Amino acid sequence: MDKETTKKLSAAFSSMMKALYREGGAALRIGILAEPDAQNFIETHAEALDGALKEIPMSDVMRRRLTESNYVFSGIKAFHEANEAFPSMLDEKGNRKPFEQFLNDVRSINDKYNKHYLRAEYGFVDASAQMAAKWEQFAEDGERYDLQYRTAGDDRVRPEHAALNNVTLPFADPFWREFYPPNGWNCRCTVVQVRKNKYPTTPHEEAMNRGEEALANDKHRMFRFNPGIEQKAIPDYNPYTISRCCNCDAAKGKLSTARPLDQDLCNACQLVRSMDYEEIETERGRVRVHEKHGQNERADNIEIARYLANKYGRNIVLRQQIPGQKNYDATDLTLGKKQEYKRNNTATYSAIDKAVRKAKDQADSIVLHVTSDIDYDTLSKAIHDRLWKAENVTEVMIIRNGKDVTYTREQMLKNDFKIKWDDFR
Repeated sequence: MDKETTKKLSAAFSSMMKALYREGGAALRIGILAEPDAQNFIETHAEALDGALKEIPMSDVMRRRLTESNYVFSGIKAFHEANEAFPSMLDEKGNRKPFEQFLNDVRSINDKYNKHYLRAEYGFVDASAQMAAKWEQFAEDGERYDLQYRTAGDDRVRPEHAALNNVTLPFADPFWREFYPPNGWNCRCTVVQVRKNKYPTTPHEEAMNRGEEALANDKHRMFRFNPGIEQKAIPDYNPYTISRCCNCDAAKGKLSTARPLDQDLCNACQLVRSMDYEEIETERGRVRVHEKHGQNERADNIEIARYLANKYGRNIVLRQQIPGQKNYDATDLTLGKKQEYKRNNTATYSAIDKAVRKAKDQADSIVLHVTSDIDYDTLSKAIHDRLWKAENVTEVMIIRNGKDVTYTREQMLKNDFKIKWDDFR
């Protein structure tokens, strides 16, 4: 894991801790996972895991499913980190600590989860993604070939995994649903296609017994899954869930009606899974849009987000719009900014004033896509005048004619502020 990713994740963790500190009550509120700072942490963590998928050829469907799996895993992990940090807000006398003391006390949680554990999780996602991509290729050929399990073949191979070396079975054999690699943290095993009859087929029962031997230390049966069949980079049962999660309806995309064994975990899981995102096709960067992003502005916002992704390689999330709450449109994960998008179709001073006035209530950073034929003098004056009353706004990006310029607050408040035609040539 590179230093820049670790730095971004640490900053996102600190912001999530600020949101946690602002919470009242004697118990962790699960809904905090839907708050902007927690969402930013989840997205940043998921983005780190998604990095393992970038260079692996696979179908768009598989990539989307593995990405969704990473997001759910990151959300449940965020719940555990918040849950572990929550009691640290009080000192031994039950008094609320100053924030800086609280943040300092929980830094060890960040180091544990988002440095040490993340390295192993990233490696597992990388191995799962490679094997999921292989499974797609195997599925295209179906029963034309047998599949053969192979270890890395060196002195680092675990004896238990060596027990599976050269197991050879048809593509459809149930063995591959349980014992397809990766079969543990840092597992380097793989599976290859072999011509039928080139190698003797391993009897099914013998193969299953060898599989049981290989995963004898996996007492919780955590790693018995096939990432290609389940289209998940990390199994539903993992270090942050319970064994029941493997058979939960929610994990299968259905409404869960079963009586939960861990109410908080189930509530957190279902909340995270309700945050469904659609992947938008881009030439560069990445754009994801929540299924409950504002329908009236969805198309306009996607157009703006795609423009920024394609031009600058940005990673942008168009967020869920929750009635009755302050809802900014986008999180630019590349810049670490919350942004409000607006589109101007009417060439009047009042239209620009209204757009900026509404946008400033949602975010400090505004992106204004100008599609009207408003003249630059009127555009400049409307923004300049409104900025005196919009004290929180730090910047406004103007997009026009396929070009963009970002103006700082200092620039926009100058008496001679002018947006020039040459800026957008």
